[in-house]
Amino acid sequence: MIVPCLDPDSWSESLDTAVDAIRAGKVIVLPTDTVYGVGADAFDADAVAAVLAAKGRGRHMPPPVLIPSIGTVEGLARDVPAEAKALMEAFWPGPITVILWSQPSLAWDLGDTAGTVALRVPAHDAALALLMSTGPLAVTSANRTGESAATTAQEAQRQLGDAVAVYLDAGASPGGRASTIVDATAPDGLTIVRDGGIAREAIVAVIGEAALVARS
Repeated sequence: MIVPCLDPDSWSESLDTAVDAIRAGKVIVLPTDTVYGVGADAFDADAVAAVLAAKGRGRHMPPPVLIPSIGTVEGLARDVPAEAKALMEAFWPGPITVILWSQPSLAWDLGDTAGTVALRVPAHDAALALLMSTGPLAVTSANRTGESAATTAQEAQRQLGDAVAVYLDAGASPGGRASTIVDATAPDGLTIVRDGGIAREAIVAVIGEAALVARS
């Protein structure tokens, strides 16, 4: 089911439909500031597995987790480096994903994460409104593995079909490029593991060249 999600004055019914689907353990597609994402409740292991199955992806590639604000990080991650906090403060909401050590007490199963979690706050009003109601969502790009990431709800539906219960349609993605991913779990510094919406130069301007280490 595709439901409109363009106008804040009229999208409440569509968001309620998506929230109901999430709470029922189903998979949805939502707009973000980069590309469309396919996701589910991050604390529902079966729903997360359904997200991976919809993409044709295994547990070895766990999905990132979208959150509504930087204030959510403390409850989900531990030992957050000062440099990672600086990036969050500078670029969230926005297209940068930060890999951190997960809080060990959390009852979730995102896949083979080796004790880490990748967090992001999207700069998209509809996505943030949804996250305020649902809490953390395990979300990855809305496409079958090997195909291009969807930049419209219609393209996501073409690829994912009935594996998704609700498609939120907010028009074409404003970014159209995946987020930059920064790994902040190493003791000797941060590593850019995927180039994306935030340039390396912008990251260096915030934390300095010395805070970055080369990818091994």
